[in-house]
Amino acid sequence: MKIDEFITSFNNHPVLFVGTGISLRYLEKTFTWDGLLSYISNELKGNGEFYYDLKYKYRSNGEYDYPKIASELEDEFHVILQNDRNGKFKYINDIFYENLAKDITISRFKIFITELLKSYSIKEDKKAEVAELQKVRKNIGSIITTNYDTFIEDVFEFKSLIGNEILLSNPYGSAYKIHGCIQHPDKIIITDSDYANFEDKYELIRAQLLSLFIHNPIIFLGYNLGDKNIKSILKTIFTYVDPSSETAERIRNNFLLVEYEENSENLEVVEHDIDIEGMSTIRINKIKTDNFTEIYRHLGTLSLPVSAMDIRKVQNVVKEIYAGGHIKVSITEDIESLKNGEKVLAIGSTKTIKYEYHTAEEMMINYFRLIEESNHQLLKLIEKHRIQKNQYFPIFGFYQVQPEISNFEKLKGIQLEKIETLKSAPDLATNHYSIEGINNDDNISATNKTNAIVKGILSGRVNLEDAEQYLKEYPQKYETDYKKLLCVYDYRKYYYNDLTNYKNKH
Repeated sequence: MKIDEFITSFNNHPVLFVGTGISLRYLEKTFTWDGLLSYISNELKGNGEFYYDLKYKYRSNGEYDYPKIASELEDEFHVILQNDRNGKFKYINDIFYENLAKDITISRFKIFITELLKSYSIKEDKKAEVAELQKVRKNIGSIITTNYDTFIEDVFEFKSLIGNEILLSNPYGSAYKIHGCIQHPDKIIITDSDYANFEDKYELIRAQLLSLFIHNPIIFLGYNLGDKNIKSILKTIFTYVDPSSETAERIRNNFLLVEYEENSENLEVVEHDIDIEGMSTIRINKIKTDNFTEIYRHLGTLSLPVSAMDIRKVQNVVKEIYAGGHIKVSITEDIESLKNGEKVLAIGSTKTIKYEYHTAEEMMINYFRLIEESNHQLLKLIEKHRIQKNQYFPIFGFYQVQPEISNFEKLKGIQLEKIETLKSAPDLATNHYSIEGINNDDNISATNKTNAIVKGILSGRVNLEDAEQYLKEYPQKYETDYKKLLCVYDYRKYYYNDLTNYKNKH
């Protein structure tokens, strides 16, 4: 089965289970478990011999006991830094003692891990692929990850949840950090004792995750078939679920392991058997490929009745209702008598409630996010809005995402007329090639700066990257100046450039 067929069959929002391989794929400086411990040991000792000794000590049946290696390395790290207060790791000692003064107990070892991973940069050649990954967020229910870094939740803008927070969570829009996170170094799970404590407290969390596995498609990214995390999850599921039951079959059909294979363009999903210790063989779906972009593209265009982001909003409101808040609930019809396709859930002010997701103004405010996410479902609603002839509305970028907007030609005509009017205005900053330069020029009055920037973008003197950053950071996005600038940017990026390329080809 091809990957597009597999994903199209989903009738619920997928959950991503993300491992180290994703950070290794996209980030400039990151580590495998072995690589992280090796790096710390080398930094501490100046060579690799101490770490080799630890690996020799904790090797059994061809495998290494990394939690025990980490435990011994943590002890050594503590002793050396304690005896060398102002040496190479002075900054770690500074943080350690500052924490203790506030009655916060975090080991020097975990502080160092946090400092090592707290900032990251995306590989230049992977930025386009990460942009495709970002478009997936509207269709993803939640993320489960064993990674300590914050890359995946930053891309999706999901809320990180650690430990007991998982039990009280809204599953939509959450990133379950089951092995901890650098945002809370005291909760990082890496040593033998960490794992022992984790297993003691994991039972309720396990039940929460099991619910996701039963009801949602699960896509494993950044793991391989031999990964202990994969086998542990499968063992957990089929300990609670009879492997011969219909539920077990549904779970198996929902599972997809995306395994990395260098330079492979393969898009075929195949079945694969995994041997689980103490259990029968478990069959799951697998794809081996290097073409992650195509997988993200199909996930991003998955068409479900409602977006995962809207479900998250609803669940937040329901949670508040459960908590005894002050939200009034009114049922306007006999809900049991309505067919599923006739049901509408509307949340908002009783004075302004409308059957739509975004107003035209809200679409402009969220312009970059809607395009980055390729939110074609929401953008189809543009044809429901009444855009007046005197309004600025950036139709060209939206049309790139959703080419089925029925009133596109009318909106295109309105915007081109507005652009022609702006082109005829005087150019007040012909010597400036940046927005910063225009804003810092005292010879251009405050009231004329926006028009100067408009002319700079239209003439091509101000580059589109500069304009995009300026618009994303614009403080008052309800103002006409923002809308004017956005429409000029939209015209140059999605209409003028396309038109110019077309003319050059012909």
